[in-house]
Amino acid sequence: MNNAYKKYIPFRQIPLPDRKWPQNTITKAPVWCSVDLRDGNQALVDPMNLEEKLNFFQMLVDVGFKEIEIGFPSASETEYEICRTLIERDLIPDDVTIQVLVQAREHLIRKTFDAIHGAKNVIVHFYNSTSTLQRKIVFRTDMDGVIDIAVDAAKLIRKLTEKEVSETNMNIRYEYSPESFSGTEVENSVRICDEVLETLGAAPEKKVIINLPDTVEMCTPNTYADQIEYCIRNMKHRDSAIISLHPHNDRGTGVAATELALLAGAERVEGTLFGNGERTGNVDIVTLALNMYSQGVDPQLDFSDIRHVREVYEHCTSMKVPPRQPYAGDLVFTAFSGSHQDAIKKGVDAMKAHDKPYWEVPYLPIDPADIGRAYEPVIRINSQSGKGGAAFVMQQSFGFQLPKAMQAEFGAVVKQACDEAGRELLPEEVYGLFSKEYLEVKSPYNLKAYKLAEENEDEENAEGSGAVSFSGNLRFHHTDHPVSAVGNGPVDAFFRALAQVSIRDYSFVTYQEHAISRGSDSKAVSYIHLKDAQGKDAFGVGIDSNISLASIKGIICAINRSRRAKANQ
Repeated sequence: MNNAYKKYIPFRQIPLPDRKWPQNTITKAPVWCSVDLRDGNQALVDPMNLEEKLNFFQMLVDVGFKEIEIGFPSASETEYEICRTLIERDLIPDDVTIQVLVQAREHLIRKTFDAIHGAKNVIVHFYNSTSTLQRKIVFRTDMDGVIDIAVDAAKLIRKLTEKEVSETNMNIRYEYSPESFSGTEVENSVRICDEVLETLGAAPEKKVIINLPDTVEMCTPNTYADQIEYCIRNMKHRDSAIISLHPHNDRGTGVAATELALLAGAERVEGTLFGNGERTGNVDIVTLALNMYSQGVDPQLDFSDIRHVREVYEHCTSMKVPPRQPYAGDLVFTAFSGSHQDAIKKGVDAMKAHDKPYWEVPYLPIDPADIGRAYEPVIRINSQSGKGGAAFVMQQSFGFQLPKAMQAEFGAVVKQACDEAGRELLPEEVYGLFSKEYLEVKSPYNLKAYKLAEENEDEENAEGSGAVSFSGNLRFHHTDHPVSAVGNGPVDAFFRALAQVSIRDYSFVTYQEHAISRGSDSKAVSYIHLKDAQGKDAFGVGIDSNISLASIKGIICAINRSRRAKANQ
């Protein structure tokens, strides 16, 4: 980029050596105000129509927003219409306050008051730009001239409010924004906010919202926090103000800037769902709220069905939530890396085993189930996946709890299939590999007819008590071989029966079993671990409604797989 960077002026830092915000912690949710229907809407290629705005408004109410900026009614007939429709159709709940935006210009203010006539609870949000650059280039005036604009607007708004309240008893609150606050000298921001507060008659019992917007994100988040703390410290009428934030995301740090500004003492946040807005967008309220949630703070917003919120957002705005968008993106709870998959599986297993009251799963900052994503694939399988990933999919999707000793073997099978396919494998394809590798193995030994019986006829004979007999038909080399034997359990009896046809070179290591379905039709799965005469591991899987027969099927599966492996060497 050569030396072009030299034309940019570094942002002036705030003289605040004794700043307090770095020692603070966010312990409660701010007042949230959605500006999706105004700031977000004006940034769309095709702004929402009336029906879409009404649908979006209802979704915001359902999520729990108590303050919603519905538009800029003086800007166009469409914006005016949405305001009137919400009021005349009585679509605004009594505990929800609508907010309308207006420039500090007389004719626009008067039209705005026409638009809100008859509403119950309204915030009239007026603004004028105050930044050094705007004063020099756009308005060509000094700070005194900018203050006069704001004060004149405040006088008119207060006068129109008194008239409206006397006629309708409407609850009208005020909000003022020194637009481009982040590019305004902090001492000038304090001056203009104090002047406006005095003009509006703000008092501790009748607070005015002072919104300090990061209209264009121009500095690092810590500097924005310094600006907020400076203003809070130096405003004469701080006790009569609610300090609000309206951050944008030009530097990609809107969420961080908002969180640090909350540490600095701000009490209210204006933003949009998924960060929609001008240029790189507004601050993302979903991310902010769920960040708080992950720290044990109730965000006072309900994102328990984030998929529905996303569906309404995408339908009404024609925007798409990116796959890596925090919390809501398709891939944010998905692990492809083998080490990540293994850690997630162990975390989930530990939670179940110990019934822990706290969420402690590596790589998952919150439980996906809390936002309605419990049944989406947390682990997906590709060539980067490891043994834990394949085991997790088999457990979560199909109910198989593969023993740890067996996971590496099956993981290698899945990894080879991924490499050959050159793509991600779906859960059904992983199950197909499992079935082919373990459940469909019928050679060289095919166990056909078989049965087990307990030998308990003589209860006084200790030697006979508890003995089990096995009889069956083992087909190999195109010939049926009847076998039968008695042992001190099903596995022992079956091994004795196998010895009758010279299958003796396998020793039993261990087995694991569990149910894979519920109710009267439940089946059991048995995982068998054998070693051959050379000490090599052989794993098998058997499924049957009888757990003993499932173990026998698992043994013959392990032997078949071992013989197949030797034949392929």
